[in-house]
Amino acid sequence: MTGTATRYFHLVRHGEASPDESGLTEGGRRQATLLGRRLRDIPFAAVHHGPLPRAEQTARLIGEQLMDTPLHVCEVAGDYVPYMPTRDELPPESADFFLRFLAGATDWEREHGPALARRALDLFTGPVEGEEDRHELVVTHNFLVAWLVRDAMHAPKWRWLGLNHGNAALTVIRYAPGRPAAVLLANDMGHLPAELRWTGFPPESRI
Repeated sequence: MTGTATRYFHLVRHGEASPDESGLTEGGRRQATLLGRRLRDIPFAAVHHGPLPRAEQTARLIGEQLMDTPLHVCEVAGDYVPYMPTRDELPPESADFFLRFLAGATDWEREHGPALARRALDLFTGPVEGEEDRHELVVTHNFLVAWLVRDAMHAPKWRWLGLNHGNAALTVIRYAPGRPAAVLLANDMGHLPAELRWTGFPPESRI
């Protein structure tokens, strides 16, 4: 009978993107390379990345620092709104703020985002089959990192809102058999020099 083993799930937001989001800035490329160096000794089974250029380029630069780890483009690791809450789900004091933010979601995101988010939970969460622990890396976008952290914490679905993650920051979630998910690291930028930290945050949120 096949057993189950622990999944160590490494989540990364792409490096800093150029203003037109066609790729990475020079700082974003440095962020990705430094993150790859931090991760080089982890025996990843695979690196998954979203289809957009800023995620693909980040994954490629990280992959150059890893040992023969295959890269896989993955639609569910893309950039989309994972869940659209109704007003009555949100805290009264912040409902207007969040609903104004969500008003910018495209029709495509409203139609397809929740289904992609459910597929991401199916694909990326929980223990793995087999006898050996597995390490996986996903290079994605802020919203999906927030969605998966929220799920690991058993927080309400709307709570992906307000969880922000820096470019090339590292989050690690452990899914062990018979135990709740554990967020081991969140938004960790220890591999980056001070001038490359906190990109992707509004100025008032940087520390």
